[in-house]
Amino acid sequence: MLDYNYFIENFEKSPLIIQVVWAFIMTIIFFIIIITIYLKYLRSFLRANEKLKNKIEKEYETLVINYLYAGDETDKISSEQQSIIEQLKSNIFETFRRNILISTLLKLSYEISGEMAESLHRLYIQTGLLDYSLSKLKSRKWNIIADGIRELTLFHVKEVQEQVKIHINHPKTEVRSAMQLYLVNLFHFEGLDFLNNITTPISEWDQIQLLEVLQLHTNQRVTSINLWLKSSNESVVFFALKLAKIYNQYGVKDELIALLDHKNIKIRIEVIHLLSYLNIIDVKTILKNKFKELTLEEQIAFFEMMENLYEMTDKPFVMEHILNTNFEIKFSALKILRNLNIEEFNRFKNLTVEPEFVRIVKYIESN
Repeated sequence: MLDYNYFIENFEKSPLIIQVVWAFIMTIIFFIIIITIYLKYLRSFLRANEKLKNKIEKEYETLVINYLYAGDETDKISSEQQSIIEQLKSNIFETFRRNILISTLLKLSYEISGEMAESLHRLYIQTGLLDYSLSKLKSRKWNIIADGIRELTLFHVKEVQEQVKIHINHPKTEVRSAMQLYLVNLFHFEGLDFLNNITTPISEWDQIQLLEVLQLHTNQRVTSINLWLKSSNESVVFFALKLAKIYNQYGVKDELIALLDHKNIKIRIEVIHLLSYLNIIDVKTILKNKFKELTLEEQIAFFEMMENLYEMTDKPFVMEHILNTNFEIKFSALKILRNLNIEEFNRFKNLTVEPEFVRIVKYIESN
């Protein structure tokens, strides 16, 4: 039998540092026991919670499927459907059950289409879930607002677009992104009208996502992008340039030429590339006349354009730059000259023995 008094007496007689170490060890042991008990409880709780969730999910799936097949050929709600609606309504007051119902409806929405999808959309409204989604838009927490907008997007609720648009310039990127995707998913190209009023930046990732959604819908009316090219929001201008390229917007030539004087050099360079892509030859004269005023990056971009849009009338200008100090410009000029007039190129290929010039000439001749 352990003599606890002996241990206590020895503990009291031991040095202070030993007492502190033992107290520390006992405290750690105590916390380990508490944490072990808590983890066991938590594991049991999560297992029970998962079982309950699966059970409720199966019940909801059965009810929703019965609802979908209980309808008739008319748009009227049958008595059986009304009974299911009331049953589901009584379960949405608890957040736990409401979230399971929403996830169940979403899961089924990916598996059905046509009239059944429309019926599922009506069920979302009839059960009152729409009201909960709309209430999230008024939350002070940005993540709840974003969740509400995503739910409205997934259930294709078009009627509330003005309530969603309120968040067009929300300080959180996640909310703005959800709002933009809602509009484009539901209204396609016409949904881009938010670009008229947005003052916050549209991230590169958001632009990619919007373009991906737009390209899923091939048969859509492409509205004018002129206003967006004139926007004071530079991210809107960049996005409009992408739209001009994807949808071959030749009609915005004047707006693109005006952007050659934009204060942002990246926009000016992007415009030069786009004008080249759209084969707008008229701009070459403008850029030739102001070539010395251009930055080096713009000059290189212009010569890249010239490689695609060269004409015999460009030869004098090209000849001026075959000895340009910049490698890219020199390379483009010699390449264009060879394509314009190989005899002229052969006459000038020995113009200098400068090593870089010689290497460029040899490379062009070998290709």
